[in-house]
Amino acid sequence: MKHLSLVALFLFVFTLNGLGQFAEKSIKVGNIGFNITNAGTIGRPNVRNDPQGNPSMEYPINSGIEHLFEAGLWIGAQVGGQIAVSTGSLDDASGYATGKAGFEFSPRIGSPTLEKSSLTSNANFSTSAIAHQQLELNFTDEYTIVPNTTQPIVDHLIPLKANIKLETYAWNYSFADFFVILNYEITNNSNTNWDSVYCGIWSDLVVRNVNVTTDRGAAFFSKGAMGYVDSLQTIYAYDVAGEPLFTQSYGSIQFLGAEWRGKYFHPNNRNTFIQQGLPAPKVFPQYWSYNVGAPTADLQRYNRMKTQATFDASLYGGSNRVQLLSAGPFVQIAASEKINLVFAFLCAKQRPDNSNPQTKDTPNARKELLEHLSISKRTYVGEDLNENGTLEPNEDLNDNNRLDRYILPEPPATPTTKIVAESNKVTIYWDQKAELSRDPISKKIDFEGYRVYKSNIGDDLGTDLLKSAKLIQQWDKPNNTIGFNNGLAPIKLAQPKRFEGDTTQYYYQYEINDLSNGWQYLFIVTAFDEGDTQLNLESLESSFIENSRRVFAGTRANEFTGSTDDPKVGVYPNPYRTEAAWDGSTSRSKKIMFYNLPARAEIKIYTAAGDVIANLNHNASTLNNGSNSGWYRQTGATQNTILPEGEFAWDILSNDKQTLTSGLYLFSVKDAKTGNIQTGKFVIIK
Repeated sequence: MKHLSLVALFLFVFTLNGLGQFAEKSIKVGNIGFNITNAGTIGRPNVRNDPQGNPSMEYPINSGIEHLFEAGLWIGAQVGGQIAVSTGSLDDASGYATGKAGFEFSPRIGSPTLEKSSLTSNANFSTSAIAHQQLELNFTDEYTIVPNTTQPIVDHLIPLKANIKLETYAWNYSFADFFVILNYEITNNSNTNWDSVYCGIWSDLVVRNVNVTTDRGAAFFSKGAMGYVDSLQTIYAYDVAGEPLFTQSYGSIQFLGAEWRGKYFHPNNRNTFIQQGLPAPKVFPQYWSYNVGAPTADLQRYNRMKTQATFDASLYGGSNRVQLLSAGPFVQIAASEKINLVFAFLCAKQRPDNSNPQTKDTPNARKELLEHLSISKRTYVGEDLNENGTLEPNEDLNDNNRLDRYILPEPPATPTTKIVAESNKVTIYWDQKAELSRDPISKKIDFEGYRVYKSNIGDDLGTDLLKSAKLIQQWDKPNNTIGFNNGLAPIKLAQPKRFEGDTTQYYYQYEINDLSNGWQYLFIVTAFDEGDTQLNLESLESSFIENSRRVFAGTRANEFTGSTDDPKVGVYPNPYRTEAAWDGSTSRSKKIMFYNLPARAEIKIYTAAGDVIANLNHNASTLNNGSNSGWYRQTGATQNTILPEGEFAWDILSNDKQTLTSGLYLFSVKDAKTGNIQTGKFVIIK
């Protein structure tokens, strides 16, 4: 049974001081949430018990659909005639803990964790960054004693003395926001050569919806199936027996390639190695049932790293399997020599396919997975279009006379938006910076237009609100062959608009009316370009994530003056019927709304006999409108959410967290500023 120990829980507290102490970082710039540490581990094992913490490998972001328990780097080599394997993670019920057997990498003393971004609006902007969120973490297997302690690392007796600099790259582009690339720079820091080297990622891919599942212990991990895409060197997993209707998702790990002695190390470049009398690069996918037949000694682990398992229909059934994806052999890594090893962690939606009831993993179901894998590979390959590791004359897209990887065409900049919510209405404002964007490949300012997307009532009860949002309006430049040719004049403001405390100038405005108060809508504003037929570049669209906002239409805050003209406080729906259409699936994910509230208010709920059963506090300045209740967590409305200042969501629980029974209830609302009070009543029907 897997559970996180108290020691591991303590160690997952974020620290960052560069002195060799444990640190973890969360990647959330795109539509995948990803956790990584400077102890060489990937993922957050406690995500099942603590879904509201940082994601482990969540996709879509804020959906609760997780794809990973834990993963880590393995390096195996022959050193002086002896086999040695250093492992970053392995089959373990509670995951990483300092000094535990199998967790043989430690934070490197004196090497801080760094972050930078290629986004000019980001606080970590750097001209040297190649991704929207780029991390650097440093660790080593050199220490046999936990740094700054006298505690030995259990069974870590033969360190390879490998220093690792790990860089991670993630983007928010709508066409590339579903993967994180991990670039391991591995240095042989010993005085001895490593021979017949194999490197890989051990992983425990587990696809479950942590917001929905009630499974505990082993039952949580035993519902998965898996497969392998040989043409793209990818192991993947999916939920086959848990709650697949609430997941419908793949989690995968892809070997992208390595750089060794100036050569591109990849099966697609095997001829280069064969012609030079070297062993052809190979990738070795492996799996085994968790803690059943797991390799426990270095020789066993090394042999697994250079052996390919058989992938067949036997893997369709639900089970708890762990994976190993390794590459080799690197004939030798000499003392002080470096190699770069690159993997992608990637997710995709699993398309429904009833053509084969025995498995959910059909070619049609995998269609998006294969598309995503092709994009991550193309991103890594960059200018090396023929994958031979050499820059050809027609491949130098940016004219700098060197082979560049991690090349993505760029859509226009994401518009900065401001959304104002009112009763039954939302107004969206945005700036015009997208119109000045220059594509780094075509070298053109190729802005074409804007699009607005909106979700519908009830879409938030599904698993992917982002993909539920539908295009509702588009405006693009006139007098060309692209788009609607309807121009930007219908949304252009006569004068730029500014808001108090906001330095952005907003040039465009669009109103959406006839919205239902209390329901969650997702709004997105994107900019798109005209593409380039000469360079075979399709029209690209800006990030769907960067300015997506969950919005609740509702009343503005109203001061209680004591006048009969004051808007009256009320409750909706009234009567409230249990299992209302917008309720979540658990007793803690229901809500009833108070409206026309003051900016700050004290709300009391009474029985018909006058007994106080709930005390609530509303504060519009912090937007503490009940967004910490179970309903908001289950539907993902806890980040980038715009809540009406005059409304408060209550989960229909008493002060002692008991569900209210059917009956008539009274309430009072006291304006914290004026002291004036309004009262009312509502009915609960079961």
